[in-house]
Amino acid sequence: MDRTIYDSINELEANHWWFVARRRIIASLIKRFLPGNPDPELMEAGCGSGGNLPMLAQFGRLDAFEYDATAREHASKKSGLDVQPGALPHEIPFAPKNYDLIGLFDVLEHIESDAEALTALAGRLKDGGRLLVTVPAYQFLWSQHDVRNHHFRRYSRSTLEAVVQKAGLKLVYISYFNTFLFPLAAAARLVKNMVGSDAPDDKMPGRLVNALFTRIFAAESFLLGRIRLPFGLS
Repeated sequence: MDRTIYDSINELEANHWWFVARRRIIASLIKRFLPGNPDPELMEAGCGSGGNLPMLAQFGRLDAFEYDATAREHASKKSGLDVQPGALPHEIPFAPKNYDLIGLFDVLEHIESDAEALTALAGRLKDGGRLLVTVPAYQFLWSQHDVRNHHFRRYSRSTLEAVVQKAGLKLVYISYFNTFLFPLAAAARLVKNMVGSDAPDDKMPGRLVNALFTRIFAAESFLLGRIRLPFGLS
C-alpha cells in the first residue's frame, strides 16, 4: 500500500468505528473458535500498524509480522512485541513454530496469489489450529478505495470458499458481516462510483456518528459464530 494509507490507518485504528467494532467482532469469534489449548499460540499475518495486537495478546502468546517497515515500527510500539518483517506467501517468519490460531485481517485481497498465501499459512497451523480471515465483500462495490489500497479483488462467499478449498483447508464457518450498515454504506459507495468521486471512505466522522456506527456494527458480534448473515460489506 502507499505510505499515506499506512499513515491514515495508524491514525484512525484506535478510534474509528470500523476498526473498533471489527476488533470486537474478531475477539468474539476467537472466543468461540480458538482451540482449547491451555497456553495457545497466535500469530497475526500482515499486522499493519498493530491496532489488533493488544486485543489478540489477551488470548495467548502472540507473534506478528508485517512487510512495511514504518507500519512494523508503529506495531511494535503499540504492542511491545518484536514485530518481524515478512510477506505472503513465501516469507513467513518464526519458523519452525506453529500456531493454534493465525489471523489474516483484510490482507488476503492485497495478495495476488491468494490461495498460495492461505496454503502457506495452513502449513504453520498446529493440528486442529484455526485460520481466521476477513476480506472486503462484493466486486460490484469496487471503487477508488480499492485502487488506493492496492487490492487485487473483493470476495463473495462463493469465491472465498473456493480459495479456502483450493488451499486445502476445511471450512468451519463463513459469514458476511458489517451487515446492519450495509445499505447505507453500499449506497454511498455506488453513488460515489456513479459521479466519479475519489473522496476517501475512511475519514473520521463526527463523535456522535462514530459512536453510533460503532455500536451498530459491533452488535453483530452477538450473532456471528452462531448464524450466517446473508450480506455485508465484509
